[in-house]
Amino acid sequence: MASKKRSAKQLRKRVEDFLKPFRITEGKGFRLSRCKPGETRGVKSKKEAQESLREGIGRLAEMQDKLYAQDQWGVLLVFQAMDAAGKDGAIKHVMSGVNPQGCQVFAFKAPTSEELDHDFLWRTSKALPERGRIGIFNRSYYEEVLVVRVHEEILKKQKLPREVVTKRIWDERYEDIRAFERYLARQGYVILKFFLNVSKKAQKERFLERLERPDKNWKFSLADARERGYWDVYVKAYEKLIRETAAPHAPWYVVPADNKWFSRLVVAAAIHDALDRLRLAYPRVDEAKKEELAAARAALEGNGKKLDKANAKKLAEVNEDPVAIAVQKEATRAESTPEHSTPDGEGQE
Repeated sequence: MASKKRSAKQLRKRVEDFLKPFRITEGKGFRLSRCKPGETRGVKSKKEAQESLREGIGRLAEMQDKLYAQDQWGVLLVFQAMDAAGKDGAIKHVMSGVNPQGCQVFAFKAPTSEELDHDFLWRTSKALPERGRIGIFNRSYYEEVLVVRVHEEILKKQKLPREVVTKRIWDERYEDIRAFERYLARQGYVILKFFLNVSKKAQKERFLERLERPDKNWKFSLADARERGYWDVYVKAYEKLIRETAAPHAPWYVVPADNKWFSRLVVAAAIHDALDRLRLAYPRVDEAKKEELAAARAALEGNGKKLDKANAKKLAEVNEDPVAIAVQKEATRAESTPEHSTPDGEGQE
């Protein structure tokens, strides 16, 4: 047991050390130019990363099962990036071992007319995961301080009263986002935010691949090429939002994304680290539940015999289960019926 605890502690320390350069909990002084998109932290090959990822996915599946059973914490994963940075692939590969029943993915694109009739946090708020589940936002409310800031003509279409559109609107939106994430954290949400940091060179290569490969043509649009022209403006917008919204309860992970196999490993490690800190465990059953389980065991181990009246009554009393009540009635009826009688009361020869 001591050896197992020591091994878990060592793993936790390795994961923390691995993530340290990418985790931003204090935005003051943050510079995106200091973050290298091609960083691999000593991971020497794609094969090595994939082996580590497989192990991590297995551990994530076990943790997610406990998260779902415990039904207390909600987990929100926010993915933001330039086009072709690999958000979809990271979500697909990292979450491949998770039970779909406990995971929800929402992709937020241009707001609909209904969404524009509400505040900017409305559409994401109604998509938050329930307790015990992992919610994934592929793009999010952060678009309101990214694309809307880069293209301010979008702001004019948001039906806002002229009086509230002041020079402070971006600072106010950062303030609103900070308050929203603080509120969620106080309600039992674990928030992890990932910026997949792809280089301009790697983005170009991926765009060209999408144009050359028929199976990837559908991923490319002319709008992607147009947005590339705003690269430097987007870099400044991302740098600003990370500075303004990084916090211990809602950290940003600036994930090197030039090598997809490495970015997936970082994302998996960050989720593993966050869930590990929750000390998740399967719920302990109370005495009433133990009695119910004992009654159920007696029924299952009866080798085809009728459930006796006492155990049937126990099973029925717990939570007034209608199925168990039906079983109790059957047990009572069975006791009052001669063992070798047919339903009409005539004995069998």
